[in-house]
Formats: sequence, structure tokens, C-alpha cells
Amino acid sequence: MFSLNDIKPEFGSKKKSKRLGRGNGSGKGTYCGRGLNGQNSRAGGGVAPWFEGGQTPLFRRMPKLKGFKNSLFTVRYTAINISQLEVLASNGITEINKEVLLNHGVLRNKNDLVKILADGEITKKITLKADKISKSALEKITKAGGSVETK
Repeated sequence: MFSLNDIKPEFGSKKKSKRLGRGNGSGKGTYCGRGLNGQNSRAGGGVAPWFEGGQTPLFRRMPKLKGFKNSLFTVRYTAINISQLEVLASNGITEINKEVLLNHGVLRNKNDLVKILADGEITKKITLKADKISKSALEKITKAGGSVETK
């Protein structure tokens, strides 16, 4: 039978704090593990993490990059070629949308935006729903008798 008093904390989760300056018998008396004099023995001592011992630091050696990238609002599309749609069409799928692309592993994420590109040939008639399509891809699909709906 399992009871609450059998529960033990995860090993290492209950680490005791180092009690410093509590006499030499504790092993951490007098200098409290800081050694004798020097910058690191002082309160607030130690060099900044980016200090490289007087050498010109990395951030000063690098050139200042101009410009601004608004990557937060950049719209990225997942490129899908007509050759990939041809594979789906040859398996008997005539209506292709995001859900179909997700289920067949062509698209990784349901929130991805889809752009159809013209690499490859299509022979089957398909009905396609996509976010964007290139002109040449649109021509190839309509030439094969298919239709495209974009947002």
C-alpha cells in the first residue's frame, strides 16, 4: 500500500546551502571560500561576463550592422511544388487543401501558409485551395483542367 509518508524528494532537489563564516570547524570559516585578497574576495567582486582580460572584446571587434529586420511580422510561406500535388492526384485525391496536405505529410504545421510553385508537371484535374500560387503554377493547373482558389 502506498502512503504519503513513503514519498521522498527527488535526489538533489533538497540541496543544503553553504553556511559561510560560521567558524573554522565548519570548513568555511575566516575567508568563507574566497581565498585571501584580490578582486574576487571583495563584495561585488569579479569581472563582467564579457570582459576578456583587456583584449578588445568580441562585441567591439564586430562591425556595426546597419538596418532593421522586422522578423516578428515577416510572412513566411511553405513552398509546395506541383510535382508533390501530382503524387497526391495519382493516389486519387482530387480536392487538395491544407488538411489533405497535413494528413499526407506534405505540410508540417496546420498554421503554415502554403505557396504553390511550378516545379514539375501535373496531368490530373485537381481542385486546389492555397494561400498563394505562382503564375506559372496556375497556368499548369488550369491547362490540366483544374481549378485554384486563393485567399
